[in-house]
Amino acid sequence: MPSIKKIFFIVIAVLLIAIAFTYYRIELDRIAQIREAISRGEIVLQQKKDSVRDYQEKVSFYKTQEGIEHLAREQYNLVTQGERVILLKSPDNAPKISE
Repeated sequence: MPSIKKIFFIVIAVLLIAIAFTYYRIELDRIAQIREAISRGEIVLQQKKDSVRDYQEKVSFYKTQEGIEHLAREQYNLVTQGERVILLKSPDNAPKISE
């Protein structure tokens, strides 16, 4: 029969191993969460970079004469000299003739 000291030592060793394994598992889970957060952050960062690049392209386009003309035509319905405006009536907006 093993002595009480030996049993006590074995129990303490098993408990220390269990505690170490539990701590190791918790740290692995924490590392996985951090990696996932980093991955999500990288995706958001890439989306923001794409958005900034798109806005920079728009700004550089609207700084040109062509961009200014495009904006004037689209938002303010302006035309340049020499252009003709053609208005089309749709059947939905035609006045009704009463008989």
